[in-house]
Amino acid sequence: MTKIDPSLYLNPQTRGTTNSNLGKDEFLKILMAQLQNQDPLNPMQDKEFISQMATFSSLEQMMNMSNSIGNLANNLSVSPVVQYSSFIDKEVSYYRYDTDTGAKLDLISSKVKAVSQYQGTAVLELENGEKINADEIEKVSSITEE
Repeated sequence: MTKIDPSLYLNPQTRGTTNSNLGKDEFLKILMAQLQNQDPLNPMQDKEFISQMATFSSLEQMMNMSNSIGNLANNLSVSPVVQYSSFIDKEVSYYRYDTDTGAKLDLISSKVKAVSQYQGTAVLELENGEKINADEIEKVSSITEE
């Protein structure tokens, strides 16, 4: 009786990896290969070709939109210090709250001397010695010389 070596059929075979993300270049290559290799006696119908070109155009627009959204996201991720640095030497108004009840007490105005960052949010350092978060601001004004 002949013995079969189990290593020949039990070992997992390695397979090539494929990239499921096709870009516009790959799509155009597939379309061109399809056009070059079509049957001359039965060419691609105009409707099919127009449909594929519309799909290509749609793909290109989606990729452009994706790049634009990526750029927008990068631009929006500006440091809070940079974002609020224009508030320096401006007058900001904010409400003071009662620490026990949380009720609004009065509107206070003060000049911004510096901007810092704490846990990802902008902190405005004011001339009156207080520090407030940027989201507490009710009003920003230019200081006018009298």
